[in-house]
Amino acid sequence: MGFADELFDLTGKVVLVTGGSKGLGREMAFGAARCGADIVIASRNHDACAEVAREIEAETGRKAMPYSVHIGRWDQLPGLVDAVYERFGRLDVLINNAGMSPLYDSLESVSEKLFDSVMNLNMKGPFRLSVLVGERMAAAGGGSIVNVSSTGSIRPNAGILPYAMAKSALNTMTEGLAKAYGPTVRVNTLMSGPFDTSAHDWEPESLAEGVRPHALQRIGTPSEIIGSVLYLISDASSYTTMATLRVDGGIP
Repeated sequence: MGFADELFDLTGKVVLVTGGSKGLGREMAFGAARCGADIVIASRNHDACAEVAREIEAETGRKAMPYSVHIGRWDQLPGLVDAVYERFGRLDVLINNAGMSPLYDSLESVSEKLFDSVMNLNMKGPFRLSVLVGERMAAAGGGSIVNVSSTGSIRPNAGILPYAMAKSALNTMTEGLAKAYGPTVRVNTLMSGPFDTSAHDWEPESLAEGVRPHALQRIGTPSEIIGSVLYLISDASSYTTMATLRVDGGIP
């Protein structure tokens, strides 16, 4: 095993990825498995979770557990945590990746139902899940929690305002939980920018115009998230907590 392999080795670790059946979550799950971790894939679509779990096991030889859950539903989260510990007996890493930013015509048109659903999935659920997991991690002597935020939380606009507000709360949560569960549990924010996933339908002309002010002048490919998340969940970042790592191509 080379130096870098040893630094990022996750052998014997168990990693839970919410929203892990597609997009950035899928890439994170595969990345962790390729470094030796067993994986829990959690999202609302059980069939999609099961398919990704099968692919991970076939490609990496690691164990992968699918679990159907609505992260925005407070009462469903204890069952998820219990199922992970029943299957693996431990949980070393939680990646709060599940999120959504539904479209709306105007700020005035934002309904209470839409607002609450955005807050529940992007902020309330991750808080509850992090607390349930963080308590057990601290009791076991260590762990890592990564909150996947968005550059929208620091560069909000009218088209994503409820989402940006929720992700801003996630940034705040990172700092509070890092203090609450330190020194054994590390909590960090992975603040992602625009990535080319199925969640977006980019128009080439508007996309080119939108990314022109960015330092890299392009959006990211999903696989470009892997190095950042592996840093935060491995011993490579053993002295890193309460931090925010921006992966956004240089948004000004």
